[in-house]
Formats: sequence, C-alpha cells, structure tokens
Amino acid sequence: MLVLLGIGVVVLGFALRANPLVVVMAAALTTGLAAAWTPDADLQMMYDAALATIAAFGKAFNDSRYVSIVWVVLAAIGLLERAGLQERARIAIANVKAATTGRLLWLYFVIRQAAAALGLTSLGGHAQMVRPLVAPMAEGAAESKYGALPDRERYLIRAHAASADNIALFFGEDIFIAIASILLIKGFLEQNGIIVEPLQLSIWAIPTAIAALLIHSLRLWLLDRRLKRVLEAKPAQSEVAP
Repeated sequence: MLVLLGIGVVVLGFALRANPLVVVMAAALTTGLAAAWTPDADLQMMYDAALATIAAFGKAFNDSRYVSIVWVVLAAIGLLERAGLQERARIAIANVKAATTGRLLWLYFVIRQAAAALGLTSLGGHAQMVRPLVAPMAEGAAESKYGALPDRERYLIRAHAASADNIALFFGEDIFIAIASILLIKGFLEQNGIIVEPLQLSIWAIPTAIAALLIHSLRLWLLDRRLKRVLEAKPAQSEVAP
C-alpha cells in the first residue's frame, strides 16, 4: 500500500502546478523508498534504494531517448524560424524566374514520394519541411509574380503544400516492402483467408503511386491556372497573414 503514495505525490504536485519534471521525480523517489521501507530498514538501506530508483529512472530515459529527438528538432526549427528561415526561403525562390507555385509543389511531391518509396519517410513532414520551408517558398513563388497575396489564395497555397506532403507520403510508402502499412495490409488479408507476400503488395502499389502522381500533377497545374486567373484579374490586397 505504501507504494501508492507515489500517486498521491503526482496528484498533489499537479494540483499545486509544480514543475512536471520535479513532480515525476518526487513521485518516483517516493514510490522507490516506500517499496524499500521495512521496520528494520536503516538509513543506508534507504540511501541505496534512492540511488537504485534514480538509476532506474535514468535507464528508462536513456532507453527511450530517441523518442525525445523529435522535440529537439522542433526546437531547432523554431529557432531557425525566429532567425528568418521563412523569409530567406521566400527570397530564395523569388529569384528563380521559372518557378511557380504549382511547379515547386510538384517537385516537392516527386521528391517526397520517391523518398517514401525507399523507406525514407522521415525526410519530409509538416513540422520539419512544409511549414518552415515548402509553404513559404510556394507563397514566395506566387508573390514574385503577382505581389502581395490575398488571404484566400495564401491559405489555398498552404493547403496545397500540406496535401502534397500527405498524398506523396501515403502513396509512396506502400512501395517500400518493410513499411508498417504493408504489414498491416498483409495481416488483414491473411485474417480474411487471402495469402499474399509483401513483395506482391509493393509491386501493386507502384501503379497506384503513378496514378496519384499524375492526378496530383493535374491538380497543381490547375492551381497555377487559378492563381493566374484570380490574381491577374484583380489588384492584390496588402494584407499579409502571419
């Protein structure tokens, strides 16, 4: 029963709005010491129990440290954005005269889909690539041709940037034989009496990925047409979204 004191420490700590890390550490120490407590326990035994608890806490953190890497990456992206990453991306793409929003997103789509087909699904992503780089570059390509963008077209470009990442990843990763989605499909089919090999699923995913590429290429071509029709037809507004 004494080991349940750790739960009480957690409840009390969060009720007092204490630092979460301190609360968790205090709860772990309380549970560890409570588990080691006996009527014959002396200070040396409790000291050893505290050290063992801290060692177990550190081992658990070390074993799962790769889970925390994504938070380090997000912090790095935040610092780069604060230093002007998005502005530099807009300026860089504005200097490329042949670049349009549709062409830029199409190029990202092809690279994203090809990387996913090779199992490199972590090379893109909304937090790592779309928000800090792809979307600002797509907006910069449009701004270089038509000036400041109205909010409607700006958010439309951002939506297409996000969809390019989603669709390319979804239809590209199934080509890679060792991806989780292939194993999920194989397991589902086997449960329903259909025996297939992962290689067969990967081969049949190729025509689907090509169809997705062709259809999305058409969508991006239509996006360029729409931007040209709308933004050349009426004066650009000066409002700039954050």
